Amino acid sequence: MSLAGAALRGAPWKAAAVTGGAVAATSLGLGLLTGSADLTWAVAVGIGLFSLIAAIGSISKPDIGDRVTRQARLWALRHPWRFSLYPALGSAILLYPVQLVLDREGVFGAALDALQGGVVVYLITAVVALTLKGRGQTSLPGGR
Repeated sequence: MSLAGAALRGAPWKAAAVTGGAVAATSLGLGLLTGSADLTWAVAVGIGLFSLIAAIGSISKPDIGDRVTRQARLWALRHPWRFSLYPALGSAILLYPVQLVLDREGVFGAALDALQGGVVVYLITAVVALTLKGRGQTSLPGGR
């Protein structure tokens, strides 16, 4: 987990927060216009997009950053399924209180919904990291 955290050190946090917030606000606004507003859905979509942009943005440029960050990003590209656990776990942790408080679900129902959101982030992040894997191989000395 420490390598995944180091890879996320240079993530585009500001862009992720702005995009997640904008999508959540847009979703809520469109829901209000159509009469089907769902605050829980809007916040959950915003959190999921925030996690995805931060995770994918952190590994999209493996050559940028200090030596430790570059090595962690290369590790993340070589181990996309392990790396994806970290943003998925973060997303699930952020989604749990949203499901518990805003959606008024029970403890277990909120945990299940948060886990499902984390699984979606996990799968998308891992698949995108797999497609970016070639960037990490060309960044290594000798193309290893």
